[in-house]
Amino acid sequence: MSRRIIPVADVSAIPDFSGVATPPSGLLTDTLHRPLRDLRISVTDRCNFRCVYCMPREVFDKDYQFLPHAALLSFEEIERIARIFVAHGVEKIRLTGGEPLLRKNIEFLIERLARLATPEGRPLDITLTTNGSILARKARSLADAGLSRVTVSLDALDDALFRQMNDADFAVADVLEGIEAAHAAGLAPLKVNMVVKRGTNDQEIVPMARHFKGSGTVLRFIEYMDVGASNGWNMTEVLPSAEVVARIAEDFPLRPLEAHSAAETAQRWGYVDGGGEIGVISSVTRAFCGSCTRARLSTEGKLYLCLFANHGHDLRGLVRSGASDDTIATAIARIWERRTDRYSQLRGSNALPVPDPDAPRVEMSYIGG
Repeated sequence: MSRRIIPVADVSAIPDFSGVATPPSGLLTDTLHRPLRDLRISVTDRCNFRCVYCMPREVFDKDYQFLPHAALLSFEEIERIARIFVAHGVEKIRLTGGEPLLRKNIEFLIERLARLATPEGRPLDITLTTNGSILARKARSLADAGLSRVTVSLDALDDALFRQMNDADFAVADVLEGIEAAHAAGLAPLKVNMVVKRGTNDQEIVPMARHFKGSGTVLRFIEYMDVGASNGWNMTEVLPSAEVVARIAEDFPLRPLEAHSAAETAQRWGYVDGGGEIGVISSVTRAFCGSCTRARLSTEGKLYLCLFANHGHDLRGLVRSGASDDTIATAIARIWERRTDRYSQLRGSNALPVPDPDAPRVEMSYIGG
């Protein structure tokens, strides 16, 4: 049987650092005047789930060739690159995957990152996104290492449906145990993300809201996104966030809440009776590109400027070539200053070229969500 090959991106080019050096000032902005504030770092391309919208088993099967360990950025390399990004203005670092808790000794990396501070001396917001399957036994050590908080992915409370969606026979109880352990360890405010696919798990919207209401956990619903080339995305499977809110409001009246910051991706809604809040991330129906301050670093050190990118910039090659911090800082500045990405705003418009079905698209499992 022939295997389906999913190319991730054209990542061959080492970034440009020619011309006048650009020392970090914390004021770096792109062509649309968006500052650089958030860095998402994928620490592994491996995952113990095979979720249908991210790493479907028919692609990521037992014969799939994951990256060799030598290709991954070391903790020392990640710390060095992160320090330069912080000097450029990054205030928040999120560790992702794959499943980041599968990276051996991830606590050591968190300890290194937690020692970094902004130029003004403020501590960084160090967060991590996980499927929660092994969080119960890791939560305390993650908190002790300096992790600020955690986001857990959970797409259903119904155990049979959850096992079907993760396609690896993991039980809901394992994830719920991890959430409780994270609360006990002080990894708060804790968020739970549910990717909603119409016709697959949308019947779980209200049960999920009921379960987490009043728990101190912020439940967020994410529209099913057209990321990568492996998940067979179809617009008919997208349930608009407005409908999610309407379904919940039938049982639990809601009121809109103000955003914490302009760059926040989720629209916030509070329970009228004071039972906490939910969020909706309208990644398809309501673009938030105009306030995007996020850069993404892949497991092997490729820098991406958008979740929907089709090419990256090889920072690992630059680091391993012996380049100085000043050279790396200048390269990062050149990349961000030329950034024009706003895929979601242009999706479906004539401003975007007709997509080439054979063109590489970066996979969510490669750079994190």
